[in-house]
Amino acid sequence: MNKEAILKNAQSWTQAPFDTDTITKTLALITANNTDFQESFYKDLEFGTGGMRGIMGVGTNRINKYTLGKNTQGLSQYLKEQFPNEQVKVAIAYDCRRNSKELAQTVADVFSANGIHVYLFDELRPTPLLSYTVKAKGCHAGIVLTASHNPPEYNGYKVYWQDGGQLVPPQDKEILNLIASLDFKDINFNGKPDLVELLTAADDNAFIEDSIKAGKIAGDVDRSRLKIVFTSLHGTSITLIPETLKRAGFTDLHVVKEQAIPDGNFPTVKSPNPEEPEALKMAVELADKLNADIVIGTDPDSDRLGVAVRDNEGKMMLLNGNQTMIAMTDFLLKQTDLKTTKNPFIGSTIVSTPMMNELAAAHNVECKESLTGFKWIAKMIKDHPQQDFIGGGEESFGYMVGDFVRDKDAVTAALLACEMYAFAKTNSSTTYQELLKLYVEHGCYQERLVSLVKKGITGAQEIKQMMIDLRENTPKQIAGQDIIIVEDYTSSTRENKHLKKTESIDIPKSNVLIFYLADGSKIAARPSGTEPKIKFYISVKASLENALNYPVLQKQLNKKIDGILASFDI
Repeated sequence: MNKEAILKNAQSWTQAPFDTDTITKTLALITANNTDFQESFYKDLEFGTGGMRGIMGVGTNRINKYTLGKNTQGLSQYLKEQFPNEQVKVAIAYDCRRNSKELAQTVADVFSANGIHVYLFDELRPTPLLSYTVKAKGCHAGIVLTASHNPPEYNGYKVYWQDGGQLVPPQDKEILNLIASLDFKDINFNGKPDLVELLTAADDNAFIEDSIKAGKIAGDVDRSRLKIVFTSLHGTSITLIPETLKRAGFTDLHVVKEQAIPDGNFPTVKSPNPEEPEALKMAVELADKLNADIVIGTDPDSDRLGVAVRDNEGKMMLLNGNQTMIAMTDFLLKQTDLKTTKNPFIGSTIVSTPMMNELAAAHNVECKESLTGFKWIAKMIKDHPQQDFIGGGEESFGYMVGDFVRDKDAVTAALLACEMYAFAKTNSSTTYQELLKLYVEHGCYQERLVSLVKKGITGAQEIKQMMIDLRENTPKQIAGQDIIIVEDYTSSTRENKHLKKTESIDIPKSNVLIFYLADGSKIAARPSGTEPKIKFYISVKASLENALNYPVLQKQLNKKIDGILASFDI
């Protein structure tokens, strides 16, 4: 959109149907005519891998009552078209972020104004509880107001369908097309309070009990011996995880008090993302003070889970998402009677560790892979009702246990992580030692994620050009190793360079490139669907003959990753 079009777009926000406050703020942006003005109006905010996320403020490229109102109006009309003879029902939850409660009420108003029955949580709640509630209440859709782990200035809008999973084709495109056809004046904000039903803490109990059924699987284990430090990082998990753990028998639980109060400003961390070691710094310090076994930390809406455990020297180390996923999946498979399940399978994503396939083969189950995002793992379950889903995850610290929730779920995953450690401790081992045993048995995989932040209009253009360059100027080698396979998910093709053979990939199209090297290394590149970033996922592997050799091998593999990144000038 050029400058004239941006100005025209902004000027439309200086009159009805926009309210006085919005008009005043828009006029101030027009007068400033700065980068913030341009970025607020140069496009419409888009849906990505985790719904719609953006900076809060006025404008078509911002989160506000009008952009979310338009989404909700379009979704309302779509739901009524799809279910013409039913009383349509939706559930709405929200997290700790600035304006989340107010925006949730706005969304409820628009739904109820369109004659839709709304279940609205009376206080902030974790995202997995919303997924659960959609199914439990027989809703046709659900909404969570959250921006997950994004910075404080962000908020977002995630849409769920009847099965409790996020929107996937074909509903997503159909709804987006309907939303795009609407004007802001079409939004009906005149809510009907009699159609809004508040959900309270009493509605949490069924979810907690089902979480315990899914995660408490180790049999006769003394859970009271496991010393746990937990932090909610100022988010929603404080409402459910402590209670869930205690009910399951994990009574030696210590909460990081400074981070226990929900606060969208996240005052004690630079980023409320458990992927980043800094976010769990206070929890690790408390764990060292108490000599705790395990640290559990979650992101603001409690779908991502960070786990730190003690290594062989007694030092707390943060497991990466791939390590957590591998350890929990193996534990689940070993504790599940696979003979009584229907064609069991586990789930992962194309940018996560290939070690998931090794585990699947060892346990004689299928591993299905999808695009990034748990909506695709939920779709696996929906598309294959004749098979039993055991568990699955992705490298970005998300995990799902069973299918009673259809999104990544830090509540049940936290319980499973503690259950896994308690079982190991009962058997004179640790989670870390069990992970090393898996490396010896299946091969030692080392992964690293590198994210390059590219903000604003210029940043989006840079990311676009980087992906174009990778496609048009693909090297023959990376770090001295031949590229043998190139997967391009925009064209759904897999090209084998050595065999000079190209075949199709049966996965929906996405802007992802993956290179496989002769030595088994894997490099994936993709723009983030939720943040202004381009991400590079590196996976390397080697044989580990003895767990005692792991520290030396780990250094060698990290050096190998450094060489790969250097090839990309990263």
